Amino acid sequence: MKRINLFEGDINNHIALGLKAIRDGYIICAPAEHGYLLLADAFSEFAVRAMHVKRGDPLGVAAQVLIHSGEAINGIARDLTEETRSLMDAFWPGLISFNVRPQRGLRWDLGDDNTLDRLSVRVPESPFIAALLKESGPLAVASAAPAGEKPLLKLDSTSEFESELALIFDGGELAQGPATTVIESDSRAMTIIREGAISRAQLAAVVPALSSEKPIG
Repeated sequence: MKRINLFEGDINNHIALGLKAIRDGYIICAPAEHGYLLLADAFSEFAVRAMHVKRGDPLGVAAQVLIHSGEAINGIARDLTEETRSLMDAFWPGLISFNVRPQRGLRWDLGDDNTLDRLSVRVPESPFIAALLKESGPLAVASAAPAGEKPLLKLDSTSEFESELALIFDGGELAQGPATTVIESDSRAMTIIREGAISRAQLAAVVPALSSEKPIG
């Protein structure tokens, strides 16, 4: 395991190292907006499974997927409505995730054995992860904290599993912040699952029907 200080050295070299580790099937750790994440190739079933085991996730839990931009959503999701695309355009990159239907035929297993027919996807603001995603394509991610625990804001407490990671990118202590807002959407309905960093009022300014607590559709 190698720890890399993101405040030192060449960012392009850091991205190249992270990209190689991911393409070789390993897990890395890097800072997101308000917590450190584990990241792996979304198409590497072995790496995704190892990530779930490391966190102690129950069977059937699916990893979230991060993508570089809203344009990339077309390759991994189906049944996207105009309202959903409007919210993505308005709030990505940012702290809002969408639970959508995955494209049929995707050759990956995010941990649910492809039984959920749901995909949680987000475009992050974190500069390092965003730059990495631009080169890597979709990444499967999960909090670096054990399952059920609060987000990991600094790396002092990662020693028990450091040896199991290919690389740790240290961005210092992160600011505590709100949880992501979560929207569930398909061609039949749209629902706010969790109101977090993006408020209902902000969502309703883009999609007025979301001002009501009733699902759209």
